[in-house]
Amino acid sequence: MKKAIILSAALLLAISACAQNNQQESFNPYPEGQLQMVYTAPKVPSKIDFAGSTVNLNSNDLRERMDREMLAFTYAHQNTILMLKRTKRIFPQIEPILKECGIPDDLKYLMAIESNLSPTAVSTAGAAGLWQFMAATGRQFGLEVNENIDERYHIEKATRAACKYLSDAYKKYGDWMTVAASYNAGQGRISSELAKQQVDSAMDLWLVEETSRYMFRILTAKLFLENPAAYGFQLEEDDYYQYEEPEKVIKVTTTIPDLAAFAKKNGTTYRQIRLANPWLRQTSLQDKSGKVYEVVIPKN
Repeated sequence: MKKAIILSAALLLAISACAQNNQQESFNPYPEGQLQMVYTAPKVPSKIDFAGSTVNLNSNDLRERMDREMLAFTYAHQNTILMLKRTKRIFPQIEPILKECGIPDDLKYLMAIESNLSPTAVSTAGAAGLWQFMAATGRQFGLEVNENIDERYHIEKATRAACKYLSDAYKKYGDWMTVAASYNAGQGRISSELAKQQVDSAMDLWLVEETSRYMFRILTAKLFLENPAAYGFQLEEDDYYQYEEPEKVIKVTTTIPDLAAFAKKNGTTYRQIRLANPWLRQTSLQDKSGKVYEVVIPKN
C-alpha cells in the first residue's frame, strides 16, 4: 500500500512538472500583435579611414575583432550614450590643441575610450583624467602631480602632455594605430613585440587581450561618435552636455588658503570652482614658489 501511495505521489509530481514545462514553453511575454524587440548586429565596414590612413578590415580575424567592439558599443547603452552626450562639452576643448600640436583629430577617440570623456575619471590602477595618465608618466611629461594639485585632471595641460607622448611615439613607429597600442601597453612592450614577431604594425601583433581590443575600440568610437544615428542612437541637440566659455580666468601666483571664500568673492561657489578646475584637489591652493596657476571662474 505504501509503495502504491509513493508511486502515485511520484506520478503526480511528474505530471505537475510536465504541465509547468508546457506552460513555460508556450508562454509569450509579448501580447498578440505587439511588436517584439529585435536585436540586430551592426555591419562591419570593409575599411575605416583613421588619422590620414586607411585601415583595411580584409580578413576574418580583423572583421571579428572589429565586430566584437561594435557589438559592445551598440548594446552597452549607458556608456555609449554618456560618451555621446559628453562629446559637445569635451571635444571643443580638445580639438584646437590637437590641431596646434600637429596631432590628427582622430586621436581624440583614443581619449574617448580611455576615460569615457569624463575629466575626473580614475582607473583601478590609479590612472587619472581624460587621458588616463599614471602619476609617474604625468610627471615625466611635465604635469604637476601631488596631493594639492594634480594636473592630470587639467584638460588643457593633460592634452598637451598627451600630444607630446603621441608625437614622440609617431616619430618612432610612423603608424598611428601602433602609436595607439603603445599608449595602452607602453612603447617598450610594443617595440619588443614588433621585433620578436617580425612585423611593422601593432595590428598584426599577437598581444594581450586588453591591448588587442584597444585599437579596435578606438576605431569603433570613431564610427559611433561621428555618426551615432547609423547605429540606432537618436539624440536631440538639447540632450548633449554643452561647453560654456568661462566667465573669466584668474591668474594666481600666491597661495589661496580658502577656496570657498575665494569662490564667494568671485561670485560663484566652491562646488563650481572644483567642477571647473578638477586639478584642484583640496580646499586650498598652495603656491609657495610663486608659480602661475590659471583658475577658471565659471558663468554664474
